[in-house]
Amino acid sequence: MSSKRSIVLATDPLCFTHKVTGVAGSRGRGVDDVLSLLRDRRPRTRAELVVETGLSRSTVGARLDVLQRVGLVVAAGEARSSGGRPPARVEFNPAAGLVLAIDLGATHGTVALTDLSAAVLASRTLDLDIADGPEPVLETVLGAGADLLASVGRGPSDVVGVGIGVPGPVEHATGRPITPPIMPGWDRFDIPAHVRRHLDAPVLVDNDVNLLALAEHAGPWSGVDDLLVVKVSTGIGAGIIAGGTLQRGGSGSAGDLGHLRVPWLPDSPRPSEDVRDLEEVASGPAIAAVLRASGLDVSTSSDVVALVRAGDVRARDAVRQAGREVGAVLAGVVNLLNPSVIVLGGSIARAGEHLVAGVREVVYGRSIPLATHELRVVPSSSGEVAGVLGATSMVTQQLFSADPAQLLARRLG
Repeated sequence: MSSKRSIVLATDPLCFTHKVTGVAGSRGRGVDDVLSLLRDRRPRTRAELVVETGLSRSTVGARLDVLQRVGLVVAAGEARSSGGRPPARVEFNPAAGLVLAIDLGATHGTVALTDLSAAVLASRTLDLDIADGPEPVLETVLGAGADLLASVGRGPSDVVGVGIGVPGPVEHATGRPITPPIMPGWDRFDIPAHVRRHLDAPVLVDNDVNLLALAEHAGPWSGVDDLLVVKVSTGIGAGIIAGGTLQRGGSGSAGDLGHLRVPWLPDSPRPSEDVRDLEEVASGPAIAAVLRASGLDVSTSSDVVALVRAGDVRARDAVRQAGREVGAVLAGVVNLLNPSVIVLGGSIARAGEHLVAGVREVVYGRSIPLATHELRVVPSSSGEVAGVLGATSMVTQQLFSADPAQLLARRLG
């Protein structure tokens, strides 16, 4: 048999599955079996991997050879000897590749470089206007990404994937926004193709709230299989984790909470005939409009948050009422999906406990007891880096869902 090694890369630019032939152990799920264990960051000996995977020693050895040759696994010292030469240990190497993670909002963008375990190596938050259009905005954030690479002494070839979140609906399979309401000029723009002019790496795009859901599920709620993450900011949306998997729906529009009609609440300041979509009554701009009508000088979500933190009673009450309106919609969602946890994020949720309190008040009162007796409604703990952490999670999930050694196969060339 020839000892030559051939590398065939998939032609689909969004595909992470690269086929390598002539490398021992690179086919099938075997490399995954070994790497999935090592990704918990606990070093193991080859003997321990044999026991935990149920594979033969020669098979584990062959698969470790592949992973070590592409840098995904490295030596980790020696284990304690029970007599004779101490056995060598190996561990996952998260520095084998970098993810460029980009979280775009209406008025800002956060760009970060992370390793393969989602540790942030460098990041930058930029003021921008999403309405400027795709090319100016993407050029700005990709320029920031290049600066971050230089700052950590790495190059474009180290980037194994790019994850991008945008504040609008996305056709995830193609990475194209679809009629996004606050993103003029972005409709059906090919974001992955534009990014690949700068970086030779797979590019994945999703809406910002799905990335928030991935960040929460990979972080504080990693043990929860049924999780609903709601973002209340300039818009309102939900990320749905069901059975441990992000649910995007048939065309990627799952979680469009903001365009559900709000059931009327008896104590609502709105008249019963005033039936509107949730974003029209509970988003940051909607709360700002209510406060302007009361005589306050406020126009944005940030202004609302600033007033609440300054102790303004009218702003506090308006945010709590927005929480009740969100809760009126979520009560039906809870009955339908039965999540174990609802996480509230976005700029308005960062104003304090008032939004969460309003949601709890209505959800616990209007959903069926079986769906709420163990339900937790909590604020997000992922902070302002949640979007980039979710972008990294999106990329690494895709990376490690196939044979991960193949993505880095070009290093063998």
